[in-house]
Amino acid sequence: MHPGIELEGKRVLVLGLARTGLATAGFCAARGARVTATDDRTADQLGAAVQQLRDTGCALVFGSDALLQFAAQDLIVPSPGVPSTHPGLVAARAAGVPVWSEIELAWRFLRGRLIAITGSNGKTTTTSLLGHILAAAGKPVIVAGNIGTPLVARVDESNEKTVTVAEVSSFQLELIDKFRPEISVLLNLTPDHLDRHASFEEYARAKTRIFENQTERDAAVINADDPAAAERGPSRPQSFWFSRKKRIASGAYLQGDQIIFRREGEDVALLNRSQIGMRGNHNLENVLAAVSAAFLVGAAPGEIAAGVHSIPGVEHRLEFVTEVSGVSFFNDSKATNVDATIKALEAFPRDLIVIIGGKDKGSDYAPLIPLLRERAKLVLLIGAATEKIAAQLGSAVPFERAGTLEGAVDLAYARAREGDTVLLAPACASFDQFENYEHRGRVFKQLVHALAEAPRVLHARGRES
Repeated sequence: MHPGIELEGKRVLVLGLARTGLATAGFCAARGARVTATDDRTADQLGAAVQQLRDTGCALVFGSDALLQFAAQDLIVPSPGVPSTHPGLVAARAAGVPVWSEIELAWRFLRGRLIAITGSNGKTTTTSLLGHILAAAGKPVIVAGNIGTPLVARVDESNEKTVTVAEVSSFQLELIDKFRPEISVLLNLTPDHLDRHASFEEYARAKTRIFENQTERDAAVINADDPAAAERGPSRPQSFWFSRKKRIASGAYLQGDQIIFRREGEDVALLNRSQIGMRGNHNLENVLAAVSAAFLVGAAPGEIAAGVHSIPGVEHRLEFVTEVSGVSFFNDSKATNVDATIKALEAFPRDLIVIIGGKDKGSDYAPLIPLLRERAKLVLLIGAATEKIAAQLGSAVPFERAGTLEGAVDLAYARAREGDTVLLAPACASFDQFENYEHRGRVFKQLVHALAEAPRVLHARGRES
Protein backbone atom coordinates (compact mmCIF):
# COMPACT_ATOMS: atom_id res chain seq x y z
CA MET A 1 0.00 0.00 0.00
CA HIS A 2 1.20 3.47 -0.84
CA PRO A 3 0.93 6.11 1.88
CA GLY A 4 -2.08 8.19 0.98
CA ILE A 5 -2.79 11.89 1.01
CA GLU A 6 -6.22 13.46 1.20
CA LEU A 7 -6.29 16.46 -1.13
CA GLU A 8 -9.86 17.53 -0.41
CA GLY A 9 -9.73 21.03 1.08
CA LYS A 10 -5.93 21.10 1.19
CA ARG A 11 -4.06 24.23 0.11
CA VAL A 12 -1.73 23.15 -2.71
CA LEU A 13 0.60 25.49 -4.56
CA VAL A 14 1.90 24.42 -7.97
CA LEU A 15 5.07 26.24 -9.06
CA GLY A 16 5.96 26.24 -12.76
CA LEU A 17 3.19 26.03 -15.33
CA ALA A 18 4.62 24.07 -18.22
CA ARG A 19 3.36 20.58 -19.11
CA THR A 20 3.95 18.99 -15.68
CA GLY A 21 2.65 21.96 -13.69
CA LEU A 22 -0.57 22.15 -15.67
CA ALA A 23 -1.20 18.42 -15.23
CA THR A 24 -0.46 18.63 -11.49
CA ALA A 25 -2.73 21.61 -10.94
CA GLY A 26 -5.60 19.90 -12.75
CA PHE A 27 -5.04 16.64 -10.87
CA CYS A 28 -5.17 18.34 -7.46
CA ALA A 29 -8.13 20.56 -8.33
CA ALA A 30 -10.10 17.52 -9.53
CA ARG A 31 -9.61 16.00 -6.07
CA GLY A 32 -10.96 19.00 -4.22
CA ALA A 33 -7.72 20.79 -3.37
CA ARG A 34 -7.62 24.59 -3.15
CA VAL A 35 -5.00 25.07 -5.83
CA THR A 36 -2.86 28.15 -6.28
CA ALA A 37 -0.75 28.21 -9.43
CA THR A 38 2.24 30.42 -10.06
CA ASP A 39 5.10 30.88 -12.48
CA ASP A 40 8.04 33.23 -12.84
CA ARG A 41 6.57 34.19 -16.20
CA THR A 42 3.73 36.70 -16.48
CA ALA A 43 0.11 35.91 -17.32
CA ASP A 44 0.65 37.30 -20.83
CA GLN A 45 3.64 35.03 -21.36
CA LEU A 46 1.67 31.99 -20.22
CA GLY A 47 -1.05 32.64 -22.80
CA ALA A 48 -3.80 30.01 -23.03
CA ALA A 49 -2.58 28.19 -19.92
CA VAL A 50 -4.07 30.94 -17.75
CA GLN A 51 -7.62 30.29 -18.92
CA GLN A 52 -7.08 26.54 -18.74
CA LEU A 53 -6.15 26.86 -15.06
CA ARG A 54 -9.03 29.18 -14.26
CA ASP A 55 -11.45 26.76 -15.90
CA THR A 56 -10.35 24.07 -13.42
CA GLY A 57 -10.89 26.41 -10.46
CA CYS A 58 -7.25 27.29 -9.77
CA ALA A 59 -6.23 30.67 -8.43
CA LEU A 60 -3.27 32.35 -10.13
CA VAL A 61 -0.75 34.64 -8.48
CA PHE A 62 2.39 36.30 -9.86
CA GLY A 63 5.41 38.29 -8.74
CA SER A 64 5.75 39.46 -5.13
CA ASP A 65 2.20 38.33 -4.36
CA ALA A 66 3.24 34.76 -5.13
CA LEU A 67 6.13 34.76 -2.66
CA LEU A 68 3.72 35.58 0.15
CA GLN A 69 1.75 32.40 -0.61
CA PHE A 70 4.43 29.76 -0.09
CA ALA A 71 4.48 29.56 3.70
CA ALA A 72 0.66 29.37 3.87
CA GLN A 73 0.28 26.06 1.99
CA ASP A 74 -0.27 22.45 3.02
CA LEU A 75 1.78 21.16 0.08
CA ILE A 76 3.92 22.61 -2.69
CA VAL A 77 4.63 20.79 -5.96
CA PRO A 78 7.26 22.47 -8.16
CA SER A 79 7.72 21.50 -11.78
CA PRO A 80 10.99 19.71 -12.64
CA GLY A 81 12.41 22.82 -14.25
CA VAL A 82 12.23 24.80 -11.00
CA PRO A 83 15.44 24.57 -8.95
CA SER A 84 15.12 23.57 -5.30
CA THR A 85 16.89 26.84 -4.42
CA HIS A 86 13.93 28.92 -5.66
CA PRO A 87 13.22 31.58 -2.98
CA GLY A 88 9.64 30.40 -2.54
CA LEU A 89 10.72 26.81 -1.91
CA VAL A 90 13.37 27.96 0.57
CA ALA A 91 10.67 29.92 2.45
CA ALA A 92 8.28 26.96 2.37
CA ARG A 93 10.82 24.52 3.81
CA ALA A 94 11.70 27.02 6.54
CA ALA A 95 7.99 27.12 7.43
CA GLY A 96 7.75 23.31 7.50
CA VAL A 97 5.65 23.01 4.35
CA PRO A 98 6.20 19.73 2.45
CA VAL A 99 7.76 20.22 -1.00
CA TRP A 100 7.25 17.23 -3.29
CA SER A 101 8.07 16.53 -6.88
CA GLU A 102 5.17 15.57 -9.13
CA ILE A 103 6.27 11.90 -9.20
CA GLU A 104 5.94 11.71 -5.41
CA LEU A 105 2.37 13.01 -5.60
CA ALA A 106 1.47 10.75 -8.52
CA TRP A 107 2.96 7.64 -6.91
CA ARG A 108 0.73 8.02 -3.85
CA PHE A 109 -2.32 7.53 -6.08
CA LEU A 110 -0.81 5.06 -8.55
CA ARG A 111 -2.05 1.46 -8.55
CA GLY A 112 -0.25 -1.65 -9.76
CA ARG A 113 3.51 -2.04 -10.10
CA LEU A 114 5.98 0.71 -10.95
CA ILE A 115 9.27 0.39 -12.84
CA ALA A 116 11.25 3.63 -12.61
CA ILE A 117 14.18 4.25 -14.96
CA THR A 118 16.91 6.85 -14.51
CA GLY A 119 20.47 7.54 -15.62
CA SER A 120 22.39 10.21 -17.46
CA ASN A 121 21.78 8.70 -20.91
CA GLY A 122 19.44 6.20 -22.49
CA LYS A 123 16.41 6.79 -20.25
CA THR A 124 13.96 7.56 -23.03
CA THR A 125 15.13 4.70 -25.25
CA THR A 126 15.02 2.18 -22.39
CA THR A 127 11.64 3.39 -21.15
CA SER A 128 10.15 3.20 -24.65
CA LEU A 129 11.69 -0.21 -25.29
CA LEU A 130 10.48 -1.69 -22.01
CA GLY A 131 6.99 -0.30 -22.53
CA HIS A 132 6.92 -1.83 -26.01
CA ILE A 133 8.13 -5.23 -24.80
CA LEU A 134 5.50 -5.38 -22.05
CA ALA A 135 2.71 -4.24 -24.37
CA ALA A 136 3.76 -6.83 -26.95
CA ALA A 137 3.67 -9.44 -24.17
CA GLY A 138 0.04 -8.53 -23.49
CA LYS A 139 0.58 -6.81 -20.16
CA PRO A 140 -1.47 -3.71 -19.29
CA VAL A 141 1.23 -1.05 -19.38
CA ILE A 142 1.46 2.71 -18.94
CA VAL A 143 4.52 4.63 -20.16
CA ALA A 144 4.93 8.07 -18.62
CA GLY A 145 7.18 10.45 -16.71
CA ASN A 146 10.03 12.50 -18.06
CA ILE A 147 9.53 10.81 -21.44
CA GLY A 148 6.77 13.27 -22.33
CA THR A 149 3.51 12.65 -20.44
CA PRO A 150 3.65 13.50 -16.72
CA LEU A 151 3.07 10.51 -14.46
CA VAL A 152 0.32 12.39 -12.66
CA ALA A 153 -1.61 12.63 -15.94
CA ARG A 154 -1.80 8.81 -16.26
CA VAL A 155 -2.68 7.86 -12.68
CA ASP A 156 -6.39 7.43 -13.33
CA GLU A 157 -5.65 4.80 -16.00
CA SER A 158 -3.84 2.54 -13.52
CA ASN A 159 -5.31 -0.47 -11.73
CA GLU A 160 -3.97 -3.32 -9.65
CA LYS A 161 -2.82 -5.24 -12.76
CA THR A 162 -1.08 -2.30 -14.43
CA VAL A 163 2.68 -2.09 -14.91
CA THR A 164 3.74 1.56 -15.12
CA VAL A 165 7.10 2.30 -16.74
CA ALA A 166 8.29 5.79 -15.79
CA GLU A 167 11.34 7.73 -16.89
CA VAL A 168 12.47 9.83 -13.92
CA SER A 169 15.08 12.59 -13.82
CA SER A 170 17.42 13.93 -11.16
CA PHE A 171 15.21 17.03 -10.95
CA GLN A 172 12.24 14.83 -10.02
CA LEU A 173 14.12 12.49 -7.70
CA GLU A 174 15.72 15.23 -5.60
CA LEU A 175 12.29 16.11 -4.14
CA ILE A 176 10.82 12.68 -3.42
CA ASP A 177 9.72 11.61 0.07
CA LYS A 178 8.34 8.03 0.11
CA PHE A 179 8.45 7.33 -3.66
CA ARG A 180 9.18 3.62 -4.09
CA PRO A 181 9.31 1.69 -7.37
CA GLU A 182 9.03 -2.08 -7.24
CA ILE A 183 11.82 -2.17 -9.84
CA SER A 184 14.38 0.61 -10.19
CA VAL A 185 16.79 0.90 -13.12
CA LEU A 186 20.03 2.92 -13.03
CA LEU A 187 21.53 3.02 -16.54
CA ASN A 188 24.70 5.07 -15.98
CA LEU A 189 26.08 8.18 -14.29
CA THR A 190 28.12 10.80 -16.14
CA PRO A 191 28.40 14.56 -15.49
CA ASP A 192 25.20 16.33 -16.51
CA HIS A 193 23.05 19.26 -15.40
CA LEU A 194 25.96 20.83 -13.56
CA ASP A 195 24.34 24.19 -14.23
CA ARG A 196 21.61 23.02 -11.82
CA HIS A 197 23.40 20.64 -9.43
CA ALA A 198 26.37 22.07 -7.54
CA SER A 199 28.63 19.08 -8.29
CA PHE A 200 28.68 15.64 -9.86
CA GLU A 201 28.33 14.13 -6.39
CA GLU A 202 25.17 16.12 -5.72
CA TYR A 203 23.80 15.06 -9.11
CA ALA A 204 24.64 11.40 -8.41
CA ARG A 205 22.98 11.59 -4.98
CA ALA A 206 19.79 12.84 -6.59
CA LYS A 207 19.83 10.02 -9.14
CA THR A 208 20.45 7.28 -6.58
CA ARG A 209 17.52 8.41 -4.47
CA ILE A 210 15.60 6.07 -6.79
CA PHE A 211 16.75 3.25 -4.43
CA GLU A 212 16.11 5.13 -1.19
CA ASN A 213 12.75 3.68 -0.17
CA GLN A 214 13.02 0.26 -1.78
CA THR A 215 12.81 -2.82 0.44
CA GLU A 216 14.17 -6.36 0.30
CA ARG A 217 11.09 -7.35 -1.74
CA ASP A 218 12.02 -4.90 -4.51
CA ALA A 219 14.62 -5.11 -7.29
CA ALA A 220 17.30 -2.78 -8.61
CA VAL A 221 18.76 -3.16 -12.12
CA ILE A 222 22.21 -1.53 -12.46
CA ASN A 223 24.86 -1.16 -15.17
CA ALA A 224 27.87 -3.24 -14.09
CA ASP A 225 30.00 -1.66 -16.85
CA ASP A 226 29.53 1.90 -15.60
CA PRO A 227 31.89 2.50 -12.65
CA ALA A 228 29.99 5.46 -11.19
CA ALA A 229 26.70 3.55 -11.24
CA ALA A 230 28.19 0.26 -10.06
CA GLU A 231 29.86 1.76 -6.99
CA ARG A 232 26.56 3.31 -5.91
CA GLY A 233 24.49 0.16 -5.92
CA PRO A 234 21.91 -0.08 -3.11
CA SER A 235 21.92 -2.38 -0.09
CA ARG A 236 18.24 -3.18 0.45
CA PRO A 237 16.61 -4.19 -2.84
CA GLN A 238 17.79 -7.30 -4.66
CA SER A 239 20.47 -6.18 -7.13
CA PHE A 240 20.45 -7.44 -10.71
CA TRP A 241 23.29 -6.24 -12.92
CA PHE A 242 23.62 -5.97 -16.67
CA SER A 243 26.83 -6.09 -18.68
CA ARG A 244 27.85 -6.29 -22.34
CA LYS A 245 31.48 -6.98 -21.35
CA LYS A 246 31.49 -9.75 -18.75
CA ARG A 247 29.58 -12.60 -17.19
CA ILE A 248 27.85 -11.61 -13.99
CA ALA A 249 26.46 -13.55 -11.04
CA SER A 250 22.95 -12.10 -11.12
CA GLY A 251 21.32 -10.32 -14.05
CA ALA A 252 21.75 -10.00 -17.82
CA TYR A 253 24.93 -10.39 -19.83
CA LEU A 254 26.15 -11.17 -23.34
CA GLN A 255 27.44 -14.70 -23.95
CA GLY A 256 28.58 -14.91 -27.54
CA ASP A 257 25.56 -13.60 -29.46
CA GLN A 258 23.06 -14.61 -26.77
CA ILE A 259 21.65 -12.38 -24.07
CA ILE A 260 21.44 -14.47 -20.92
CA PHE A 261 19.64 -13.69 -17.68
CA ARG A 262 21.13 -15.38 -14.62
CA ARG A 263 19.14 -15.68 -11.40
CA GLU A 264 19.82 -17.94 -8.43
CA GLY A 265 22.40 -19.88 -10.45
CA GLU A 266 20.07 -20.59 -13.37
CA ASP A 267 20.75 -19.21 -16.87
CA VAL A 268 17.87 -18.32 -19.20
CA ALA A 269 18.47 -17.31 -22.83
CA LEU A 270 16.30 -14.28 -23.59
CA LEU A 271 17.22 -13.35 -27.18
CA ASN A 272 19.95 -13.24 -29.80
CA ARG A 273 21.92 -10.07 -30.42
CA SER A 274 20.93 -10.23 -34.09
CA GLN A 275 17.35 -9.47 -33.04
CA ILE A 276 18.38 -5.97 -31.89
CA GLY A 277 17.79 -3.47 -34.67
CA MET A 278 19.24 -0.36 -32.98
CA ARG A 279 22.75 1.01 -33.60
CA GLY A 280 25.54 1.29 -31.08
CA ASN A 281 26.90 -0.39 -27.95
CA HIS A 282 24.97 2.09 -25.82
CA ASN A 283 21.74 0.70 -27.27
CA LEU A 284 22.91 -2.82 -26.46
CA GLU A 285 23.20 -1.64 -22.86
CA ASN A 286 19.71 -0.12 -23.05
CA VAL A 287 18.36 -3.45 -24.32
CA LEU A 288 20.11 -5.36 -21.52
CA ALA A 289 18.47 -3.07 -18.97
CA ALA A 290 15.03 -3.26 -20.55
CA VAL A 291 14.98 -7.03 -20.96
CA SER A 292 16.15 -7.45 -17.36
CA ALA A 293 13.21 -5.42 -16.05
CA ALA A 294 10.81 -7.17 -18.43
CA PHE A 295 11.94 -10.61 -17.26
CA LEU A 296 11.72 -9.58 -13.60
CA VAL A 297 8.16 -8.36 -14.09
CA GLY A 298 7.12 -11.67 -15.67
CA ALA A 299 7.56 -11.44 -19.45
CA ALA A 300 8.58 -14.74 -21.06
CA PRO A 301 11.80 -15.05 -23.11
CA GLY A 302 9.89 -15.49 -26.38
CA GLU A 303 7.78 -12.42 -25.64
CA ILE A 304 10.89 -10.39 -24.81
CA ALA A 305 12.66 -11.43 -28.02
CA ALA A 306 9.61 -10.62 -30.12
CA GLY A 307 9.24 -7.24 -28.44
CA VAL A 308 12.86 -6.23 -28.98
CA HIS A 309 12.82 -7.38 -32.59
CA SER A 310 9.64 -5.43 -33.40
CA ILE A 311 10.36 -2.10 -31.71
CA PRO A 312 10.38 0.88 -34.05
CA GLY A 313 13.18 3.43 -33.76
CA VAL A 314 12.92 5.92 -30.90
CA GLU A 315 12.38 9.48 -32.10
CA HIS A 316 15.35 11.82 -31.55
CA ARG A 317 17.70 8.95 -30.59
CA LEU A 318 20.01 8.08 -33.49
CA GLU A 319 16.92 8.43 -35.66
CA PHE A 320 17.56 8.03 -39.37
CA VAL A 321 15.85 10.95 -41.10
CA THR A 322 16.53 10.40 -44.80
CA GLU A 323 19.23 10.29 -47.44
CA VAL A 324 19.70 13.29 -49.71
CA SER A 325 21.97 12.89 -52.76
CA GLY A 326 23.90 10.11 -51.06
CA VAL A 327 24.27 11.94 -47.72
CA SER A 328 22.60 10.30 -44.69
CA PHE A 329 21.07 12.48 -41.98
CA PHE A 330 20.63 11.26 -38.39
CA ASN A 331 18.76 13.04 -35.58
CA ASP A 332 20.13 12.49 -32.08
CA SER A 333 18.68 15.65 -30.54
CA LYS A 334 18.25 13.73 -27.27
CA ALA A 335 22.06 13.76 -26.93
CA THR A 336 21.91 16.68 -24.51
CA ASN A 337 25.22 16.02 -22.76
CA VAL A 338 28.79 15.15 -23.71
CA ASP A 339 28.57 11.46 -22.83
CA ALA A 340 25.46 11.01 -24.98
CA THR A 341 27.25 12.64 -27.91
CA ILE A 342 30.23 10.32 -27.40
CA LYS A 343 27.88 7.34 -27.61
CA ALA A 344 26.33 8.74 -30.79
CA LEU A 345 29.77 9.23 -32.37
CA GLU A 346 30.72 5.65 -31.47
CA ALA A 347 27.81 4.39 -33.57
CA PHE A 348 29.41 5.65 -36.82
CA PRO A 349 32.84 4.62 -38.13
CA ARG A 350 33.87 7.69 -40.18
CA ASP A 351 32.92 10.48 -42.64
CA LEU A 352 30.82 12.42 -40.15
CA ILE A 353 29.73 16.04 -40.21
CA VAL A 354 28.55 16.68 -36.66
CA ILE A 355 26.26 19.47 -35.46
CA ILE A 356 27.03 20.40 -31.85
CA GLY A 357 25.89 23.20 -29.53
CA GLY A 358 22.97 24.81 -27.75
CA LYS A 359 22.60 25.86 -24.12
CA ASP A 360 25.64 24.91 -22.06
CA LYS A 361 25.03 22.88 -18.89
CA GLY A 362 28.41 23.47 -17.32
CA SER A 363 29.97 20.75 -19.46
CA ASP A 364 33.56 19.99 -20.44
CA TYR A 365 33.59 19.36 -24.21
CA ALA A 366 37.25 18.28 -24.44
CA PRO A 367 36.36 14.55 -24.06
CA LEU A 368 34.73 14.77 -27.50
CA ILE A 369 38.03 15.55 -29.22
CA PRO A 370 39.46 12.01 -29.69
CA LEU A 371 36.33 10.65 -31.39
CA LEU A 372 35.76 13.82 -33.40
CA ARG A 373 39.35 13.72 -34.63
CA GLU A 374 38.96 10.06 -35.56
CA ARG A 375 35.51 10.07 -37.15
CA ALA A 376 34.43 13.62 -38.06
CA LYS A 377 35.43 15.57 -41.15
CA LEU A 378 33.84 18.74 -39.78
CA VAL A 379 32.05 20.05 -36.69
CA LEU A 380 29.37 22.71 -37.08
CA LEU A 381 28.70 24.79 -33.97
CA ILE A 382 25.32 26.30 -33.10
CA GLY A 383 23.71 28.19 -30.25
CA ALA A 384 24.80 29.89 -27.06
CA ALA A 385 27.61 27.44 -26.26
CA THR A 386 29.40 28.07 -29.57
CA GLU A 387 32.35 30.07 -28.24
CA LYS A 388 32.94 27.80 -25.24
CA ILE A 389 33.01 24.70 -27.46
CA ALA A 390 35.17 26.46 -30.05
CA ALA A 391 37.71 27.39 -27.38
CA GLN A 392 37.86 23.83 -26.07
CA LEU A 393 38.14 22.23 -29.52
CA GLY A 394 40.86 24.69 -30.51
CA SER A 395 42.80 23.47 -33.52
CA ALA A 396 42.27 19.79 -32.70
CA VAL A 397 39.18 19.40 -34.88
CA PRO A 398 38.03 21.33 -37.98
CA PHE A 399 34.95 23.37 -37.12
CA GLU A 400 32.81 26.20 -38.43
CA ARG A 401 30.38 28.49 -36.64
CA ALA A 402 26.91 27.94 -38.14
CA GLY A 403 24.90 29.99 -35.63
CA THR A 404 21.51 28.38 -36.09
CA LEU A 405 20.33 24.88 -36.82
CA GLU A 406 19.08 26.01 -40.21
CA GLY A 407 22.51 27.41 -40.98
CA ALA A 408 24.14 24.17 -39.85
CA VAL A 409 21.96 22.00 -42.08
CA ASP A 410 22.71 24.21 -45.08
CA LEU A 411 26.46 24.21 -44.34
CA ALA A 412 26.49 20.45 -43.76
CA TYR A 413 24.86 19.81 -47.11
CA ALA A 414 27.23 22.23 -48.83
CA ARG A 415 30.32 20.56 -47.31
CA ALA A 416 29.23 16.90 -47.55
CA ARG A 417 30.15 14.42 -50.23
CA GLU A 418 28.38 11.26 -51.30
CA GLY A 419 28.66 8.63 -48.57
CA ASP A 420 28.99 11.14 -45.72
CA THR A 421 26.73 11.21 -42.67
CA VAL A 422 25.37 14.38 -41.06
CA LEU A 423 24.70 13.83 -37.37
CA LEU A 424 22.84 16.16 -35.02
CA ALA A 425 24.27 15.27 -31.59
CA PRO A 426 24.35 18.60 -29.73
CA ALA A 427 25.90 17.71 -26.31
CA CYS A 428 23.87 20.66 -24.98
CA ALA A 429 20.39 21.56 -23.83
CA SER A 430 18.08 23.13 -26.40
CA PHE A 431 16.54 26.02 -24.48
CA ASP A 432 18.58 28.79 -26.09
CA GLN A 433 16.78 28.40 -29.44
CA PHE A 434 14.07 25.77 -28.92
CA GLU A 435 11.31 24.77 -26.49
CA ASN A 436 12.96 21.40 -25.76
CA TYR A 437 15.04 18.69 -27.44
CA GLU A 438 11.94 17.32 -29.21
CA HIS A 439 11.31 20.71 -30.81
CA ARG A 440 14.95 20.89 -31.89
CA GLY A 441 14.77 17.40 -33.39
CA ARG A 442 11.53 18.13 -35.26
CA VAL A 443 13.00 21.32 -36.73
CA PHE A 444 16.10 19.41 -37.84
CA LYS A 445 13.94 16.83 -39.60
CA GLN A 446 11.85 19.52 -41.27
CA LEU A 447 15.00 21.21 -42.57
CA VAL A 448 16.40 17.93 -43.88
CA HIS A 449 13.13 16.97 -45.58
CA ALA A 450 13.06 20.41 -47.20
CA LEU A 451 16.49 19.59 -48.66
CA ALA A 452 15.17 16.27 -49.90
CA GLU A 453 12.36 17.97 -51.79
CA ALA A 454 14.85 19.91 -53.93
CA PRO A 455 18.21 18.15 -53.70
CA ARG A 456 21.20 19.31 -55.68
CA VAL A 457 23.25 16.88 -57.76
CA LEU A 458 26.02 15.19 -55.79
CA HIS A 459 29.19 14.07 -57.50
CA ALA A 460 31.95 11.84 -56.24
CA ARG A 461 34.27 14.82 -55.71
CA GLY A 462 31.75 17.44 -54.69
CA ARG A 463 28.45 18.98 -55.57
CA GLU A 464 27.12 21.17 -58.33
CA SER A 465 23.88 23.13 -58.38
